Amino acid sequence: MNKEEFIKETKKIGIELNNQILKDLEAYYNILKEENTKYNLTRIISQEDVYLKHFYDSLTITKIVDINNQSICDLGSGAGFPGLVLAICFPNTKMTLIESNGKKCYFLNTVKEKLNLNNVNIINTRVEEYARKNREIFDIVTARAVAPLKHLLEYGVPLVKIEGSFIAMKANIEGEIENIDNYYAKLDIKEIKKMVFNLPKENSLRTLLKYQKLKVTNQKYPRRYSDIIKKEI
Repeated sequence: MNKEEFIKETKKIGIELNNQILKDLEAYYNILKEENTKYNLTRIISQEDVYLKHFYDSLTITKIVDINNQSICDLGSGAGFPGLVLAICFPNTKMTLIESNGKKCYFLNTVKEKLNLNNVNIINTRVEEYARKNREIFDIVTARAVAPLKHLLEYGVPLVKIEGSFIAMKANIEGEIENIDNYYAKLDIKEIKKMVFNLPKENSLRTLLKYQKLKVTNQKYPRRYSDIIKKEI
């Protein structure tokens, strides 16, 4: 996806990007390309692939939730997808990026400083540790292909305000929704909407899942990492 195609496709999903935003995205890409030579941030590094599989893909969250003027937490933000992309394209949002890898946090802070992203807060910690201490504080929590859906729900739902949204950004979720109803019940959430679509050009599958939080999350969640990955709720 070249820049012209990127602009065209983002317009199709209702996003108008001004010249400053486009300039910042290009600067972001250039920093990513340079820093990726020093340590591994992403396997996807050609400009056309980054604009499609990272930038455009990150913006597809707007298909399922309005992020304008919202406080948003991105779990396991990695090199900033979707968190930094959303912060650049929607400067009226307040973005908190949680990332446990120190080198990736250094990169995120480099982009934040060079682009003067005053709406971004970067936290270097494990998601479950952050969630145990910061409960019901975000309008929206999201995660993009970080972990199995069940794990994402347990990590993220405690952070969401009552009636707020958890958005899972996945590829194919076949096999990830088996026996998941117990998670919905224990975490007091309900599925509001599911969208399945294909990315432009390459037609790879994407799935967006939107959950609404109904009640304050039980204090026992999230559990320790070892319990989350080994034991069902």
